[in-house]
Amino acid sequence: MERLKTKNRMIIVEGPQGTGKTTLTNYLRENIPSSNLYRLAGQKDKSESGKELSKYMYQIQLDYLEKMANVPMDLIFDRTFFTEEVYAQLGYKDYNFTDVYQKLVCRLENIDYDVYLAILYLENQDIYLERLQRDTHHNYQDFSVSNSINQQMKYLELGDALLNSSINVLTFAMDDFDKAYKEVNKVFKIGQKTTVNSTQIGRK
Repeated sequence: MERLKTKNRMIIVEGPQGTGKTTLTNYLRENIPSSNLYRLAGQKDKSESGKELSKYMYQIQLDYLEKMANVPMDLIFDRTFFTEEVYAQLGYKDYNFTDVYQKLVCRLENIDYDVYLAILYLENQDIYLERLQRDTHHNYQDFSVSNSINQQMKYLELGDALLNSSINVLTFAMDDFDKAYKEVNKVFKIGQKTTVNSTQIGRK
């Protein structure tokens, strides 16, 4: 297959429970032509065998992405291995995932896409209570305001650590969806291929 002149975009949306990942990824899918949306839930096994399962799962995912690089399609992800690292750091897992995480990041940096890591957060953390009470929950990880606040800190720390990488790190305040959509439209120039340098949008 002939090589594309411009790279496809891979938009990875990460953030705590209750920030609006589902809402934003649906919006991106509906407004970016020729795009696929993948929604990942992780796995429940918190033991060392769960670590090996997660490692295998994300390696297979990256194998797939490498094969998809020549297909004219932008890819949108609702969670990837960044969540696994955050959950392990917060003690939700019985293992340390950092060694695997670092290798996965290295592979992601070298994959033939323009990669964007969009980290969602809330400036007014009281909004978590309203959203967590409203949303339908799964059993992968307990939902609580304190968990979401702790997750927010860890996701932002991960983003800060990647600012000098080839991954385009973005942050979006999701307190007001309409305002967030305007920022998203500006950054991604919906419907056009573009590259954004590592920056932080909306974070004060």
